[in-house]
Amino acid sequence: MDEALEQFIQMLRSERYSSAHTLSNYRRDLERFAAHLRARGIDDWRRVAHDEVGAYAARRFREGRKSRTIARELSAIRSFYQHLIRHRVVADNPARDVKAPRADKPLPKTCDAEALDRLLRPADDGDPLEMRDLAIFELIYSSGLRLAELVGIDLDDIDLRARRLTVTGKGNKTRQLPVGRKAAAAVARWLEHRRAMARDDEKALFVSRRARRISPRNVQSRLERLIRRRALEQNLSPHVLRHSFATHLLESSSDLRAVQELLGHANIATTQIYTHLDFQHLAQAYDAAHPRARRKSAKPEPQ
Repeated sequence: MDEALEQFIQMLRSERYSSAHTLSNYRRDLERFAAHLRARGIDDWRRVAHDEVGAYAARRFREGRKSRTIARELSAIRSFYQHLIRHRVVADNPARDVKAPRADKPLPKTCDAEALDRLLRPADDGDPLEMRDLAIFELIYSSGLRLAELVGIDLDDIDLRARRLTVTGKGNKTRQLPVGRKAAAAVARWLEHRRAMARDDEKALFVSRRARRISPRNVQSRLERLIRRRALEQNLSPHVLRHSFATHLLESSSDLRAVQELLGHANIATTQIYTHLDFQHLAQAYDAAHPRARRKSAKPEPQ
């Protein structure tokens, strides 16, 4: 095994003019794989099967190696076996279809309820644009809207009496969503001022100073302005409000399917990223509810 490995390194040096750093990486990765094989009783490159390479990748993942590191090691193994195939040492490449575990996706950023209360505090200066802004952000948080869905809402899409909203999401799919009490009240306040701001032929629920449908960028800039006015330290975006809607709903209901429907996710795997609940919150719930975990009043232990 060592001889074949040295021949491969020599080929990289003489034919591909690989750098010393590249040669060192290849050698280290392949020697580590060889050590893994020997520990499992395999002392011949020809005896390595597809499952063995997969088991090695899984082991490296369990050891805490990043997906990018494992992908690099698998690439070295594939290149090495292509070399062995060219020299007719083996017939197949056992690493050909082995993929590194998927890299962990970063958890979505959310906003806690206290900060949202500060952000969505009703305006007291009677500014129509601020009333519009509060209606926008209340509606996003109330119904878990995407920014594109929010700006696409027409007057006929919302029924304040029934507190129901129809939106068009990705793939041109429509869905009906409930509207929270505070969001419905905020939209009703905005509608009192909208008549004076919108053109007669404008169908959009939310309009800009120019009396036409508000743009996504305008919504983002108005949120940034409101954050400054509320003196919030957290960096928020319309998408963070949507993430907060999903996270807070899951924390209180644990109904993943319902949240999937509300968010308009085609695949429930997309929704599962929101199942990250604060561990301290879970631990407190566990301590309070589980019969084996309930804290009892401190009593002196028998001597």
